[in-house]
Amino acid sequence: MNSPVDARGVLEGDGVREQEPSRRRGQGELEGEVLAALRTAAEPVSTAWVQERLGHGLAYTTVITILTRLLAKGAVSREKAGRSFVWTPKADGAGLAALRMRRVLDGESDRETVLARFVTGLPPQDEQVLRELLERAREAEE
Repeated sequence: MNSPVDARGVLEGDGVREQEPSRRRGQGELEGEVLAALRTAAEPVSTAWVQERLGHGLAYTTVITILTRLLAKGAVSREKAGRSFVWTPKADGAGLAALRMRRVLDGESDRETVLARFVTGLPPQDEQVLRELLERAREAEE
């Protein structure tokens, strides 16, 4: 027997509502959400605090896994607080993306070719921004 489907595509049958399938997040999306939550905190916060702020019904273990991955990437720091840890952001969303880009580059043996292909694949306006940033960095070194 077919069960009716409501406007959201959720099946209903025998008075029991089935859960909607969870939406798959893009790579790094959850990490970005965790960092955004951490940046709203005035002081280092617990994993439970982050879990509550995300509001996705994520398991505690999922949140701790994301925080641990961010720690390995250098995007957050942690310090012991009793028997657990409290967390502090070290990078924002742009910093996290830069860390990811750096990890990809560090994993390649021919860095020059990778960088050349990256630059030649940029739209003209992004290439101009990159040139300006490199010039500013060069001037700051002098």
